[in-house]
Amino acid sequence: MEIREPLVKQKDFMIALALLSRLPVQVERFDRGARAAWAYPLVGLIIGGIAGTAGIIAHWIGFPPGLTALISLLFMVVLTGAMHEDGLADTADGLWGGWDRVRRLEIMQDSRIGTFGVLALFFAFSARWAALWALFSVGSGTALSAILAASLLSRATLPALMAALPNARGSGLSHSTGPCPPETAWLAAALAFALSILLLGFGAIPATLMAGMAALGIGIIASRKIGGQTGDILGAAQQVAEIFVLLLLVA
Repeated sequence: MEIREPLVKQKDFMIALALLSRLPVQVERFDRGARAAWAYPLVGLIIGGIAGTAGIIAHWIGFPPGLTALISLLFMVVLTGAMHEDGLADTADGLWGGWDRVRRLEIMQDSRIGTFGVLALFFAFSARWAALWALFSVGSGTALSAILAASLLSRATLPALMAALPNARGSGLSHSTGPCPPETAWLAAALAFALSILLLGFGAIPATLMAGMAALGIGIIASRKIGGQTGDILGAAQQVAEIFVLLLLVA
């Protein structure tokens, strides 16, 4: 009789934290792989919490909203090692710079950045900065709630894409984590929604829908152009979902 892995294990959070951040976490084995993906929203909560707290401190010191927003954004990038931004740039270069599936995957694997990647990073960074600037102009508490919600909801989309789409390449970070069970993806979504309710109240409903729509759009494009998802696609989905949620909360 086949023994099924439990849906949740205590070490899942540490595995997810080591995978999605540059925080000094020691994990002996990544044997749980994609089964630990239910904890991705919790990683978002940690990253958003640190970045938001840095912004609040800057706000209390007396920095203007624009500089406060930039400090928070800097912490988001540093805490993740810019892995999601790198995925966004590679995705933009590959999906729009290649003529067929093979060439697109080759471009995405290339460490060099092209025009599409530069433009994607510029517009994504600008959108996040502008949104955080507007939110810190309203108040540091409002900005903190928005950062936390956007950070956790955007990472909750990753298990969904991992479960819905096959891996398009037989190597890489996404491939090494293995397929994500549907129940893991649903647990991540439910956890993210529950946490966002605490942060945003009824505003969590449109924010969750917005994150889902952003990830769905990336997933559809990736499925048509390369036949599935990769680590770069997941990084791009996180960035786009975060931007959509932040802009919604500004509106």
